[in-house]
Amino acid sequence: MQVCRTKADIRTLLDGWRRDGAPIVLAPTMGFLHDGHLSLMRLARGRAGAQGKVIASIFVNPTQFGPGEDFDSYPRDEARDLDMLRSEGVDAVFAPDAREVYDPAAQTIVEPVELAKILIGKLRPGHFRGVATVVTKLFNILRPDAAVFGEKDYQQLAVIRTMTRDLDMDIEIIGAPIAREADGLAMSSRNIRLSPADRAAAPILARALDEAATLAPTGITASRLRSHVRATLEAEPRAHVRSVDIRDAATLDSLSGPLTRPAVILLAVSFGPVFLIDNRVVHPASEVP
Repeated sequence: MQVCRTKADIRTLLDGWRRDGAPIVLAPTMGFLHDGHLSLMRLARGRAGAQGKVIASIFVNPTQFGPGEDFDSYPRDEARDLDMLRSEGVDAVFAPDAREVYDPAAQTIVEPVELAKILIGKLRPGHFRGVATVVTKLFNILRPDAAVFGEKDYQQLAVIRTMTRDLDMDIEIIGAPIAREADGLAMSSRNIRLSPADRAAAPILARALDEAATLAPTGITASRLRSHVRATLEAEPRAHVRSVDIRDAATLDSLSGPLTRPAVILLAVSFGPVFLIDNRVVHPASEVP
């Protein structure tokens, strides 16, 4: 496995692979990997095939963190990450520093106008501008044939798919199912920062989503379902509910009245200083798969 720190080095490597006709599949990460990240690598390998190449990126992107957020305390352990990626048969890793990615004189940003303002974008202004800009830069530097992103970051995946479509990027975007711990908590690099008491409380997110999936086919309205989920979360004293929303699963448009098509329930909840998100697509009776 080759580790490249500069744009010049990774481009030289990838140009050689392209001359050999190898498809290239990217799995971007911010490091501090867990089994959920490794599932992305396996999905990328399946898409690349025996003759293709899988490349991971490790980059904690400063532009998607707002003032007072956890950029400085975001967990990092590159040596461990590289060992994990090597064990998964990843072919190369792009691990630049911020100075390599961002020219101090740069003026250009990428931002989906509407999707960047709702939900997490409302809680974290500028977050999706940072995400869309850095992903565009990674796509331009690495020019992959496909890229894999986790469905846990549901809105992020929607932002990237919209950006790729709107800017005519010829890159296949693949969503990877949420990986969960045995007690249902969605795997996240931030989980390690939970106190023992908060870690014990955090699976309330998955339980609230499970209850919602059971209620969705009963004819319940979107507003009543949202209220039920919020009440379940607020019954946990360690959970600080930042946002509960129900949106069209395909478009993220607002919903009202009884559910008539697949909907996604999106949660944003803080436990102490740790901000967690989770989601689940639920179905009305007419759409139960």
